[in-house]
Amino acid sequence: MNSPSTATEVPAAPGSGQGCVQAGQVPVVGIGASAGGFDPICEFLASVAPASGFAYVVVQHRDPSQQSILPQLLQRVTRMPVAELAHGMAVQADQVYVAPASGVCGFDSGCFTVRPAEGHHPIDSFFRALAACCGEHAVGITLSGAGADGTIGLAAIRDAGGLTMAQLPASARFDPMPASAIAAKAVDIVALPAEMAAQVANWRRRRANEQAGTLLTQADDQRAALQQMYQLLLQHTGASFADYKLSTVMRRIDRRMKLRQFATLPDYVRWMADNPAEIELLFKELLIGVTSFFRDAAVWDYLGSQALPRLLAEHPDGAAFKAWVPACSTGEEAYSLAIVFDEMLERLRPAARYTLQIFATDLDGDAIDRARQGQFHAAVAGDIAPERLRRYFTPADNGGFRIRKDLRSSIIFARQNLISDPPFTKLDILCCRNLLIYFTPRLQRQLIPLFHYALKRNALLVLGSADTPGRFHELFAPLPGTSRVYRRLYAEPGRVSSYFPTRAANAALPATPQSGQAIMKENLQTQVEQQLLRKHSPAAVLLNADGDILYIHGRTGEFLEPAAGKANWNIHAMARDGLRHELAALVQNAAQTEQKVETRGLIQQDANGRPARSLDITAEAMPRNGPLAGTVLVTFTSCALPPQKRRPRPAQPLVLELEQQLAQARLEIQAVRDEMQASREELKSANEELQSTNEELQSTNEELTTSKEEMQSLNEELYTVNAELQSKVDDLSLINGDMKNLLNSTDIATIFLDNALRIRRYTDQATRIYKLIPGDVQRLLSDIASDLDYPGLEADAEGVLRTLVVCEKHVPTRSGGWYTVRIMPYRTVDNVIDGVVVTFINITEAKQLEAQLRSMQNGAA
Repeated sequence: MNSPSTATEVPAAPGSGQGCVQAGQVPVVGIGASAGGFDPICEFLASVAPASGFAYVVVQHRDPSQQSILPQLLQRVTRMPVAELAHGMAVQADQVYVAPASGVCGFDSGCFTVRPAEGHHPIDSFFRALAACCGEHAVGITLSGAGADGTIGLAAIRDAGGLTMAQLPASARFDPMPASAIAAKAVDIVALPAEMAAQVANWRRRRANEQAGTLLTQADDQRAALQQMYQLLLQHTGASFADYKLSTVMRRIDRRMKLRQFATLPDYVRWMADNPAEIELLFKELLIGVTSFFRDAAVWDYLGSQALPRLLAEHPDGAAFKAWVPACSTGEEAYSLAIVFDEMLERLRPAARYTLQIFATDLDGDAIDRARQGQFHAAVAGDIAPERLRRYFTPADNGGFRIRKDLRSSIIFARQNLISDPPFTKLDILCCRNLLIYFTPRLQRQLIPLFHYALKRNALLVLGSADTPGRFHELFAPLPGTSRVYRRLYAEPGRVSSYFPTRAANAALPATPQSGQAIMKENLQTQVEQQLLRKHSPAAVLLNADGDILYIHGRTGEFLEPAAGKANWNIHAMARDGLRHELAALVQNAAQTEQKVETRGLIQQDANGRPARSLDITAEAMPRNGPLAGTVLVTFTSCALPPQKRRPRPAQPLVLELEQQLAQARLEIQAVRDEMQASREELKSANEELQSTNEELQSTNEELTTSKEEMQSLNEELYTVNAELQSKVDDLSLINGDMKNLLNSTDIATIFLDNALRIRRYTDQATRIYKLIPGDVQRLLSDIASDLDYPGLEADAEGVLRTLVVCEKHVPTRSGGWYTVRIMPYRTVDNVIDGVVVTFINITEAKQLEAQLRSMQNGAA
């Protein structure tokens, strides 16, 4: 059974610091969003309590060339301080930080770091740094967005023991980001953004209330529940976790219990027994699948520069090497080994031919399926040098990368239980890194001799940074200059059998006479029946409908032999010369008639071509209603030929007839061969045309994928800009309302004119002087009827536009009123003259008072 194929810690993002969360330091909630993510971010922050104890970091896809007002927008929905994150800024609780669009954020000694962006996945980079820094105290949240950014980062947080959440896809404006994380099984909780803050608070509260080590108590009910859980896992998955280290198992169980809100292990096991889906989830949880390309780079460098060239030197005439990578997870280590081997051959360019066949196995069937695809997320670019990425990967449709076809064809992926299934043998390389540390010492003592048995002499064993062969110094020795690559030593079979995890050693010991007699008495009938079967029953094979051999009984070497080339267990390929055609006809007749058919008296020749034995072949279709329905049983019975007697020479006409039949048969065979060759050439030509068409389609697909990615990136930027512009429009609408109310409250009639003296805007008081309606906007002021006796208004306005000198006059109205008309130039915020502003102040009362005073003065005079 396999476990994780990588180390005990989650890989840190390049440039991220370590040790963020020490005692008393601040836990961090990372929030990743893309297109359409502004609203869910606001919903989440609005529901966060001001004193939650977390620091919140918002990472959103934005255009670095545009100045962002996202901090100001988010400040409106939360009482926590919101600031743009800067390099060296300390991590403080109950604050919101907005990651800059032009860099990738990380941590170093309790402070934020900002480094230049190296790719298009800032959310993944930050989440991985968060996992490496905060471990089980980290929280990762993925909200609305296009693409798959954040999926790998959430997986890193989850494997580090933290909490991962995703927005309910149905509530997201763009669901690819949360849907990708959910499909990758990297999410613990799927919820609405407004509900996530409460989930985070409950998660932290449960962690605080549970004392460390509560699950590790040795009470009888705890041990019984643990054994029951092991039994449930074994029944549903076929895998036993009894030989896993208890601390590893309990840490993963503890995580599932917290998510399911169970306080005790017995309660959780009882609930798990009634919910088989939870058993599968726990099984996936126990199989820690964290892996990456070229982890522990020094080991891979040593393999490529020292260990593998040494292996080539031991086979100067060329060789076909075999390698096994158990616990391969999603295949990164297997592909890393293939890349290192190819780079070594490219560098050394040996004269002889060398190939490497890699067998990669894992217990997790889903991980094997993903490994077979050879397709990886775009975030792997952070683990692979650009030159390697260019040489060994091609862009994939989803924005990620696909491994080169020739490397993919050199690896065979299969599901295997390392503990119970047979190992691969006669290996040159066995790469088992960071697996043994999860097993108990007893299981380790079984696996190391198993690895010794699987390897050739002087073959290579590659272990992880925390793995060692233990006390088996007589089986493996480290190569010079490294403590992670070992050379397989020769050991006496007797010594290895004492370690080997089978009963071979006990079976090799001779039984005592007393035990032999007891066994003989108890199994006498069985022994006699087996002896009769061996001596007197005919050799037989059981075939399926296609002629593939399902079971062999007795010695069939006289009739069947393995075909040259790739292993082929079909009877038509394995039948010896002289039997192939008869067998084909016999099996076909038996399958069609469903009766027993036979052929007797076939002559088998010896190595010199002389008749040696007479052979009878029988074929019988098994009953349809039986357990072997659909199969055919073929039996072979042979006996020695009697001494040949001199026979009279056949008559000459008979010889001529037989020769003619033989010649006719040869001509027919040649004609069939010619037709087959012509068909083969036509198929080859058609295949080449299809291949050419496929390459053209692939090229077109790559161009479309590039265009799609560019459009997707542009779309995300447009949505972000649109959110900011919408906020600005709201602000402008508010300001416009304030200005309108201000102008109306002054009770001053005002008309705004453009350079052509067309009406641009007016206040409500202006309708008392000019007969204005909303449809008059953009009309000339001179076209509007007015009560003013001011025919020179347009000329004065043009003079103001020309001289920029304010014009002010007292103008009467035809109804007897008076207005002070002031004409001023209209200046934009850029200090550009763009029309005039005409204000009308009612001074009728002042004029009337002036007239009364003058009349009084004239009367007094």
